Amino acid sequence: MPDVFARGSDGGAPAGRTHRGTRAIQRMVEFAPSTGGLALWVHHVDLDEGEGAQRVASPLSTRPLISTDGNTLYYAAAFETLPLAAQVGYVAHEVLHVALRHPQRYLALRARIGDVDLQLFNRCADAIVNSTLEHLTWLELPGKAVRLDRLLDGAKIEHGGVAKALLEWDVERLYRAIDDRRPKQDRASGRNDDPRRAGPGSGKRNDGPRAASVRALGEDEKEGATDLLADETAEGSLETEAEQTREWSERILRAHAGDGEFSMLRALLADLPASRTPWEQVLRARLARGLSRRPALSWSRPSRSYLANQGRAGSHGRLPWEPGFGGTKIAPRLALIVDVSGSVDARLLDRFAREVEAILRRQEAALTLVVGDDQVRRIEHVDPNRGTGRRFDLRQLEFHGGGGTDFTPLLEAADAHRPDIGVVLTDLEGPARFRPRWPVIWAVPPAQAAAVAPFGRVLVLD
Repeated sequence: MPDVFARGSDGGAPAGRTHRGTRAIQRMVEFAPSTGGLALWVHHVDLDEGEGAQRVASPLSTRPLISTDGNTLYYAAAFETLPLAAQVGYVAHEVLHVALRHPQRYLALRARIGDVDLQLFNRCADAIVNSTLEHLTWLELPGKAVRLDRLLDGAKIEHGGVAKALLEWDVERLYRAIDDRRPKQDRASGRNDDPRRAGPGSGKRNDGPRAASVRALGEDEKEGATDLLADETAEGSLETEAEQTREWSERILRAHAGDGEFSMLRALLADLPASRTPWEQVLRARLARGLSRRPALSWSRPSRSYLANQGRAGSHGRLPWEPGFGGTKIAPRLALIVDVSGSVDARLLDRFAREVEAILRRQEAALTLVVGDDQVRRIEHVDPNRGTGRRFDLRQLEFHGGGGTDFTPLLEAADAHRPDIGVVLTDLEGPARFRPRWPVIWAVPPAQAAAVAPFGRVLVLD
């Protein structure tokens, strides 16, 4: 557990010295021992005068009094000038940002849908956190702090009050509801810029009425500064992130139960961080199960039970022959069907290709690659045991989009090679009039998460 009195593990003051948030944390632990104690799991770093938040990449120049990258709280020098109750409000606010994994969820949402405006996302996260804390009398929130009811009212979204809204809205759903930005039209060419290429703060999209109303909340005060810092360099593996999310979810639930009516959490929020198993891990487990080598019957060797029973039958007894088991010499085979009529992001395709290649090496499996749309365009074979087949690279495939897929000939072509399991990389737009006897996994991009497969299982590559 990090030391509440340490300035941080990245070169701050040695353990035992206080940081600028120490008094506030002591007050939090005094009034809400369990939920206030969540601050003890967070690193705390004092910033020097003029240093600002440039330790972590931030697209905005406004420097808040306190900010977080999801792991560490950064205190500006002006933080010490605040009254104690206001300091407690700021620290409690940032601790809940960390506990609810808001910076990490911003990066995850951006990886999933492309352009995500950090300032709008920050407003949504602030509204949820402030509405969670506003019932407490021993801390003070800024006078114009964003509340969830004010945000929903400004965006003209109906709600049944703060308590009900906290149980309905998570930060991702809230952001999607208020982000009505539109592509900025190029006056010279008369065309719209592609919003998927617009990064945070790029200015390539104009605010709609909802986004404009949310962006204006708190802009006239320092409290409106973006306090979530997108630390892209700190991104770890998906498995690590999933484990950290589980840990924080458990800490929040235990702390809320421990404090009861004195909890900093107004209610068990809809915004609790959800633990999600990475698709790589799911694909790895399913293919490992489908490609595992199974023992085969061997009529040239007796089973152990046959040998044991021969002794019990006596010298004149004769038992029917029981075959034993031996390792199969046939390499397991994976059928990989790629639908090039859809569209797959290059970065997502690279992750998928690397995962498939690693699984094939680990399982020593043969591969049949079927590429096509409404008909088979190409078939490749790779057998690691025999060294046959030409080496393939999924990254070189071109996806032309537009639909027009028929899975029937693709599945029939793969079935001719008798695979043990098959994976179809597609957007699931097309008929499948042939159902193979082997299990099928439909790997789809996030945009097709709601698509229904004709059979088999759907795996969303989010």
